[in-house]
Amino acid sequence: MVPDPSPVDAVPDRPGAQHASLGDAVRGAPSPSADPDEATGAGNYFVANYPPFSFWQREQAGRVESVLEGPRGEADLGVYFHIPFCRKRCHFCYFRVYTDRNAAEINGYLQAGLREFRLYAGKTYLAGRKPKFVYFGGGTPSYLSVAQLTELTTGMRDLFPWDEAEEVAFEAEPGTLTEKKLEAIRNLGITRLSLGVENFDDHILELNGRAHRSKELHRAIAVAKELAFPQINIDLIAGMVDETEENWKRCVEQAIAYQPESVTIYQMEVPYNTTIYQEMKAAGQLTAPVAGWATKRQWVSYAFDAFEAAGYTVTSATTVVKDPAKTKFVYRDSLWAGADLLSAGVASFGHFAGMHYQNNADIGPYMMALDEGKLPVYRAYQTNADERLLREFILRLKLGRVTASYYLAKYGVDPRERFAQPLAYLQSEGFLSLAGDEISLSREGLLQVDRLLHEFFLPQHRHARYT
Repeated sequence: MVPDPSPVDAVPDRPGAQHASLGDAVRGAPSPSADPDEATGAGNYFVANYPPFSFWQREQAGRVESVLEGPRGEADLGVYFHIPFCRKRCHFCYFRVYTDRNAAEINGYLQAGLREFRLYAGKTYLAGRKPKFVYFGGGTPSYLSVAQLTELTTGMRDLFPWDEAEEVAFEAEPGTLTEKKLEAIRNLGITRLSLGVENFDDHILELNGRAHRSKELHRAIAVAKELAFPQINIDLIAGMVDETEENWKRCVEQAIAYQPESVTIYQMEVPYNTTIYQEMKAAGQLTAPVAGWATKRQWVSYAFDAFEAAGYTVTSATTVVKDPAKTKFVYRDSLWAGADLLSAGVASFGHFAGMHYQNNADIGPYMMALDEGKLPVYRAYQTNADERLLREFILRLKLGRVTASYYLAKYGVDPRERFAQPLAYLQSEGFLSLAGDEISLSREGLLQVDRLLHEFFLPQHRHARYT
């Protein structure tokens, strides 16, 4: 474990600075807002896929093999590998991660992952296909040693060469990045280094359970820039525990000062399987100790304005980029347009020809399946044509703008007619506008798009909201 490089930079008169622990912050959380949509309660708000994950079924897992044994796929292909190891579990984290595994256990997991890729390489649906994009997510991919990363990526490229890939993205926790490791990551062909900064203030980083501190992240950003990664992305989270407007503005200013190619800005949410929720449950609190939704939208809007004034462009509900002509999010855009995703690793989820699937969420059963020569798929969902149209419409709407002609050409359906009722409602509320072929979200609509997307859900899927 890397020790903190410096004491917490406390601001004496900062509201909330009296909180010595997460438990103190939870117990000091305000009462629920009169408007339940404005208070931050527990649950997932972010829409990452459709239909919702809760509708994926164990009984459909076997259908994935049927797709893979079918004709060779023609869609764009992406490859994802989940690396579930971290120095520390963040209090707001809801991903499958492990903080107690030694080098031998990690090596065993990586070898299992390569066995999984070998199984996929033998399937006719994937035969001879090269990925358009590759993504290493977690957990913390940068937690791995240089030797582990080299062995993993060499094995993956032998099976699914990414010499023609438009993007190879890699998530990193700043405190795990030495100059030697960053050089190695750059030499592996990584095109986008995504740094989980989240906040530049040590007090907030500590209270929210982040492993790194400001000195580590400043060093990592500086070295990454010296190594000239094609795209450096900084992640920020608006509304973390004890966040203040003054500190948020400082974070935005600091991010702009580094001039990264892109910045991803999320609004804090508190899923059920997080440490924050467990503290809330123990304290009998319904409201999370984080900013309300109206405040978070205000802070993200401030960030968008500040980045735009600095020459950036808002390209989605969560991203700003310095140069839209050069800086892309190929992984996101391809997935939202229906690309295939070969997703390997514990708890990872992928997509083949309209068939969604997710691997076993526990590392033991995941590795046991591979030891037996079986794919570790746990649950799946076969979408129909209408669900595929709906999925692509709502996810791409998060870009802020779509065109009806795109869906007419691809699906033979005019979304202005198919979704006439929810479109009319959102237009009447000022969240959306229709102008000829274009369907556009207003700034206010973009800032709360994940809440608004439920208006388009099929009736049988609407009860899954916030679960």
